[in-house]
Amino acid sequence: MNLSLENIVGFFGTLLVAFAGVVFVTSGDSNGIVTHGWMMLLVAGFGVKFLLESIQDGEPEAVLEYDDRIVRLGILFCFAWGIVGFFVGDWLAWQLAYPALNGDMPWTNFGRLRPVHTTAVIFGFGGNALIATSFYVVQRTCRARLVGHTLPWLVFGGYNLFVLLAATGYPLGITQSREYAEPEWYADLLLTLVWVGYFVTFMRTLARRAEPHIYVANWYYLSFIVVIAMLHIVNNLAIPLSWSGDKSYALFAGVQDAMTQWWYGHNAVGFFLTTGFLGMLYYFLPKAINRPIYSYRMSIVSFWGITFLYLWAGSHHLHYTALPDWVQMLGMTMSIILLVPSWASVFNGILTLNGAWDKVRTDPAVRFMMVAILFYGLSTFEGSFMAIRPVNALSHYTDWTVGHVHAGALGWIAFITFGAMYKLVPWVWNREGIYSLRLEAWHFWLALSGALIYVGAMWNSGITQSLMWQTYDGDGNFLYSFMDTVDAMHGYYVARAIGGLLYFIGACIGAYNIYMTVSGPAMQTASVDPAPLAVPGE
Repeated sequence: MNLSLENIVGFFGTLLVAFAGVVFVTSGDSNGIVTHGWMMLLVAGFGVKFLLESIQDGEPEAVLEYDDRIVRLGILFCFAWGIVGFFVGDWLAWQLAYPALNGDMPWTNFGRLRPVHTTAVIFGFGGNALIATSFYVVQRTCRARLVGHTLPWLVFGGYNLFVLLAATGYPLGITQSREYAEPEWYADLLLTLVWVGYFVTFMRTLARRAEPHIYVANWYYLSFIVVIAMLHIVNNLAIPLSWSGDKSYALFAGVQDAMTQWWYGHNAVGFFLTTGFLGMLYYFLPKAINRPIYSYRMSIVSFWGITFLYLWAGSHHLHYTALPDWVQMLGMTMSIILLVPSWASVFNGILTLNGAWDKVRTDPAVRFMMVAILFYGLSTFEGSFMAIRPVNALSHYTDWTVGHVHAGALGWIAFITFGAMYKLVPWVWNREGIYSLRLEAWHFWLALSGALIYVGAMWNSGITQSLMWQTYDGDGNFLYSFMDTVDAMHGYYVARAIGGLLYFIGACIGAYNIYMTVSGPAMQTASVDPAPLAVPGE
């Protein structure tokens, strides 16, 4: 028997989810919240079954071995959510090019499907990649088994329940209807509890490390965990109208709400989509090329620069609004300075590759990582440039912003994830290598072509939009109507949809390659993952 505090807390949390599910099923205000109630009951049932087995079985005997079970499951969920997110994203692109594809049903229109795309890609694909890789990296760099027999599983299960509630809630009309189409209060509360468990698991593993040195990747992962907790709690402060309803009032309103949302939105980019994936870069790139990171000191300077500067930059999304000018100027200034620590990581990654460029030619996973670094450098430069007020007057409310976001998402986030996963999968499943390097190369070239077509189309359409909106005749009247600009975008929107389709096909090839690797035969002898290359190369 193993009736530990961890299991007791796990039972309490699981029963809380089950109780909420019962309330929603029996007295829910809408069909959507009743559906969510059944989902919560189903997942809570699996959770109770798992906890009962954990109590009966006790702690595993092989406590000296690394625990990669959640890592493996996280990889599978990462690709599953990724395929869903990429498919919905490309479908939305075709809807913008051909509006008739929206259909007559409310849950198939662009407004409800767009947050499904962003949730599946950012939280489903990206979040599972971060959880899986962080649990893998922290064990190897600390030379310690992941702490907890049940809490890591509850974190993983609860997190994916949150993603499921959010992604299914949007088509059903369950949303706070704010800038990021936030899921409703009960999903936010669930994520808060899950994130506390994530933080406790990561910190306890760091605390029991056998390696006195904390490798830099863990600093980046830890900043992602801590800052996202702070952002999530403050941004989602809301008062539900009833405990069985799917509506709530946000605590902030007006320009204060706008500032809070962009403080959250930009720092979600900064810490969920930057520092977490930089942690991935700083571990998997040196491991992939078997060389130490070029400059350990540069990585630390980059870490503290990003940590302090990013938190001030969100207001650059609100130029020329009711936000006080000094706040707008502060956001612009911090955004420009932010280029320094961001490019420190870019140069650190490129210089780490120096002397190993042959691997870029022969190893598609390293090629993914190299291009990811380049896209990160491009995106950070472009972000700082677009934060300048006169430039923002040209770019804001146009497709240029869409192109900028997807340069980071498709080129940086997804590429570093694909590169890391192609290395990680053979390690954790004890395979000699990936199933097919040829398929991996096809995935790379399709993804790169799709990303370039997508981003290029949005850059052109955004600048065209802005110039048409600011063109006047001799009398000072607008020369083009809004519908003129919409008509002018059609070709660019078709190109974007084609680029997205190429990217989606590449992701499907990648998922098939991973499946074949996992289902293939294991090596005869156990694979010994060598110690991390934590030695600075200065």
